[in-house]
Amino acid sequence: MSAAVRGSTFRRKALAAGALAVALIGGLAGCSEPAGPAAGGTKGAGADAAKKPAAAPESPVRLIGDGSTAYTGAQPHQPTWTKLKPGETPPQFVVFSWDGAGEDSQKLFSHFRGVGRKYGATMTYFLSGVYLLPEEKRAMYDPPKHSAGRSDIGFNDAGGIRDTVRELRGAWLEGNEIGTHFNGHFCGAEGGVGTWSVEEWKSEIRQAKSFVKNWKTNAGLRAEQPLPFDYDKELVGARTPCLEGRTNFVKAASELGFRYDTSGVNDQIWPKKDQGLWDLSMHLVPVPGRAFQTLSMDYNFMVNQSPGTTQGDPNMHRYWGDQMRDGLVQAFERSYRGNRAPVVIGNHFESWNGGTYMRAIEETIATVCVQKDVKCVSFRQLADWLDAQDPAVVAKMRTLNVGEAPAGGWPAFLAAPPAPAAPATKPAAQS
Repeated sequence: MSAAVRGSTFRRKALAAGALAVALIGGLAGCSEPAGPAAGGTKGAGADAAKKPAAAPESPVRLIGDGSTAYTGAQPHQPTWTKLKPGETPPQFVVFSWDGAGEDSQKLFSHFRGVGRKYGATMTYFLSGVYLLPEEKRAMYDPPKHSAGRSDIGFNDAGGIRDTVRELRGAWLEGNEIGTHFNGHFCGAEGGVGTWSVEEWKSEIRQAKSFVKNWKTNAGLRAEQPLPFDYDKELVGARTPCLEGRTNFVKAASELGFRYDTSGVNDQIWPKKDQGLWDLSMHLVPVPGRAFQTLSMDYNFMVNQSPGTTQGDPNMHRYWGDQMRDGLVQAFERSYRGNRAPVVIGNHFESWNGGTYMRAIEETIATVCVQKDVKCVSFRQLADWLDAQDPAVVAKMRTLNVGEAPAGGWPAFLAAPPAPAAPATKPAAQS
């Protein structure tokens, strides 16, 4: 998302609290099932019983705080994972993720929701908390090592907040994950996230949660429907700005109950845990036609292709997009036909170099997510699968190098270990 969406105006609407709750519950819960026999009286019951109205069905919606969020039940469209059977080939997981997810005039959030639906891909959207904080309330943000009200990506306005919340709501209901990209996106040596202490990271996390949990009050959008999840429970992972500050962030996140981090740089091998969090960092992938690899993110391809500018030579835009797409597909193929390590890809809702990287990502999704045994999932879903496995099996898969297929095939590589030998029978004593 661009720094901030500006220019729209908003007239605050006031509704009674009771009417608001009814509207929200009706909008989220939908139609209830017909009442059972008690609604029309039970055969043989007295007249009073027959006339007694049916009790209203209990709504699954429970508003939280000011109604910015709500508990609406288990998230829809979640896979059920099972432990790999002995000799079973693991699925090929691919994670597409978005830093600073928000809806602006480019409408890329809503577009890629549609792409996900088309190709059966769920994704992770890392929300920047300040995208739910209006410009006039900027002083509410007190970033570590910076003055209150400072943000390197700006803030939002009521219209932009309304649009972003709409996309977050729809994304979650479609099965996608809402993570965090924190708030002010401070990078570099002067007060950047790489200089933050564990306690400063905890403050940043608390504030990111607060902006999500109180967007209605902060933006004066009390008539809008809530986000359909409890963010304290939904938020289990993150990517740090500029991939900086990971060491202290992981310490803070592990103490706050996070389940994964994706802020580092890894080779394409199976992940491991770091201080109790799955390290699901992005990977080094080929750059076709070049003698090096780069990080599996649109930004990193861009800085190698058009250094110093986001709007390089228009005559090169198609080539650069094709180069990124082909590099990601090559990375996918070497895992798919090799060690089956998850492929992790990161992106931004930006139109750098004419939007060529958005095209590259869409074409990559269309290419890989439709293939046999491929599961395009969110980070949370990948962490769920990893947690469902025998740790010894994951450790064994970690012994396979980048692109390395098991020498004897998966059935032999992940075969059940031989049963322990029966203890030797002592010979009978001689008389």
